[in-house]
Amino acid sequence: MTNPPNVSSAPPSAPQHAPARPPMPPSAPPAGPPPALRAAWAETTERLRAAATTEPGRLRIIGAALALLVVAFGAVTAWEASDRFTAADDVVNRSQPLSVDAADIYRSLADADTAAASGFLAGAPEPADVQKTYRTDITTASGLLITAATHTDGASESGRQIATLNEGLPRYTGLIEQARAYNRQGLPLGGAYLRYANQLMTNELLPAAEKLYAAETDRLATDNDDARLWPFVSTALGALAFGGLFWAQRRNYLRTNRVFNHGLLAATAASTVLLLWLAAAQTVARSDLDNAQTHGQASLKVLNDARINSLKARANENLTLVARGAVLNEDNKDKYETDYNTGMDKLSVALGRAKGLADNSDGRTPVTDAIASVSEWRGRHALASKADKAGDYKTALEMVIGRKDSTGDSFRQVDSSLKLAIELEQEEFDTYASDGLGALDGLAIGAGALALVAAVGTIMGIGRRLSEYR
Repeated sequence: MTNPPNVSSAPPSAPQHAPARPPMPPSAPPAGPPPALRAAWAETTERLRAAATTEPGRLRIIGAALALLVVAFGAVTAWEASDRFTAADDVVNRSQPLSVDAADIYRSLADADTAAASGFLAGAPEPADVQKTYRTDITTASGLLITAATHTDGASESGRQIATLNEGLPRYTGLIEQARAYNRQGLPLGGAYLRYANQLMTNELLPAAEKLYAAETDRLATDNDDARLWPFVSTALGALAFGGLFWAQRRNYLRTNRVFNHGLLAATAASTVLLLWLAAAQTVARSDLDNAQTHGQASLKVLNDARINSLKARANENLTLVARGAVLNEDNKDKYETDYNTGMDKLSVALGRAKGLADNSDGRTPVTDAIASVSEWRGRHALASKADKAGDYKTALEMVIGRKDSTGDSFRQVDSSLKLAIELEQEEFDTYASDGLGALDGLAIGAGALALVAAVGTIMGIGRRLSEYR
């Protein structure tokens, strides 16, 4: 018997694995939209192309385009009209009143400084009317600062100046009270405290008030420019809508020989009314706001500058007698006398400009009176200065603070005339600005309503034509 072949008992060797294949790079995303979107787009395009080959399809496209156009015209007109109305309302009710308040803050502070110096010169006890004027001015300035702060961003230029004034005003009033206390005791130290108070007013408070006035005046100019900006986009859309509706009606006439399509005619009428309303309202508003700026605000700024310069000149005139040459400027001259002359020169220039800006006799008359009073003031001051330099202090004092034929009397006449001129110009500004605001009233709502009428008329007019194909 044959033996079976000898089989090795060793385990079979492990199977050999094939080398790992390198990973396939990720496939690049297909260019363009997915196939489903491409198919939908192609189908939509094909339907539009097919629709455009038939008259009903073309009518539907024309109707949709015109409806969208008149709606866009109305929406943009409503937006631009609302924006112009808001800016004009800011001119009338926010920025211009704040500009007036800023000017009154400056005037009140300068007048308080003048009253403090006048009371000091009059001696102790101070005249009751001078004390009342001082207290009224400080109270007025404090109240106006509170009002301005409630309408102003604290981080803005106006907010920073208001903070400076709120911080410095209590320091000023404290120095004035100390000056009065020493003056009642007959101590010369009172004059020093009065000069310190005047330096604080001149170097810190009045410059801050002037910057506040400039910031509010700039904001007024910005609001005025925004309100006067012509609505170019809505005007262009209106002209386009009118042209499209006219073309559609002409096309309808050429194809059907029908003169009128009532729906399209109503849409054209509504669009025309809105376009004319927009042009007329903006034209009137621009004209009135231009007049408010030219005949009102420009004169108000010059008159306020004149009044401020008169107050500063009066304060320096009083301090000339308080200091009696103790305070010199860089040229080794009496500082207060030099500042008085500078202020009076600025006052004369401002009054000349104000007279040129006045556009009627009512506005020119008080300015002319102020010019005459300034001339009289200068003459009386020259006599008082001559008496003071001759050593006749009592006569000089009477000529400055006396109740009759004094420089104080001339100053009060100047201030009264300027106050009247400012009131007249303010009335003129308010009238023009309010008329400009009124011209834009209702335009935004009217634009929406007329656009709706135009859209409905377009749809009905095209729908009437489509019904002929059924």
